[in-house]
Amino acid sequence: MSNYLNEHFTGERALFKIRDSYVDSCLFDDGESPLKEAIDVDVVNTTFGYKYPLWYGKEINVIDSTFMPMSRAGVWYTKNASFSHCQFDAPKLFRKCENLLITDAEFTDAKETLWWNKGVKLDTAIVQNGDYFCMGSSDLEIDHLDLQGNYAFDGCKNLVIKNSVLRTKDAFWNCKNVRAENCYIEGEYFGWNAENVTLVHCEIHSHQGFCYMKGIKLVDCRVVDTDLSFEYCSDIDAEILTDVVSIKNPISGRIVCKKVDDIIFDDPAIDPNGTEINHE
Repeated sequence: MSNYLNEHFTGERALFKIRDSYVDSCLFDDGESPLKEAIDVDVVNTTFGYKYPLWYGKEINVIDSTFMPMSRAGVWYTKNASFSHCQFDAPKLFRKCENLLITDAEFTDAKETLWWNKGVKLDTAIVQNGDYFCMGSSDLEIDHLDLQGNYAFDGCKNLVIKNSVLRTKDAFWNCKNVRAENCYIEGEYFGWNAENVTLVHCEIHSHQGFCYMKGIKLVDCRVVDTDLSFEYCSDIDAEILTDVVSIKNPISGRIVCKKVDDIIFDDPAIDPNGTEINHE
């Protein structure tokens, strides 16, 4: 095994194609792609200060390390990698990777982050400026995420998210196979064009949420200040513990809520008898 301890690396591809190596308390800056094509590498207490530090890697473990603002597009096309107790201050991290494990992380500028990955486990993360977080990724398991940023999870498939707080306009658009449990979700236009979405013990605040969806299921959920909901939705199975401001033009299914202020059917193509709506 090669060991690199307390070193300062500059220049392009500083440790290109290293194998079976241990990198501890190092600084990489002023040079692109320092650990490109690395395999079987452990990185500890290290700072990445410039672009593209970990591309095309395999079997990478990073602990207690920092990705500075200029380390943008930091981890792409990498397989079987874990990141624990890391600070991510750069945008466009983690794209087209496979089998990622990210734990106890903080993302301070998460624009366009975690795009088009397959196999992601994210446990305990704070995400700021996270517009389009996780776009187009599949096979995700997320727990204890605190997210601020619009358009999260656009186009994701096979996503399970638990115990999370999401402040995100247009969340879960164009998704397939989503299950959210014990989550607080705040933002306009929840879930348009998505299929097979199940929410369990969640609280959702959404203007014109749950529209153009197929197979939307709510189990013991709170739906707060939500109006013009369920428009053009089919196969609805919603058990709602709160009042709903308004329901508009649902296609089919069942909605149970405490109270609904307004039920709107103004499209002659929609049969009002196609959806059972039970309320006080």
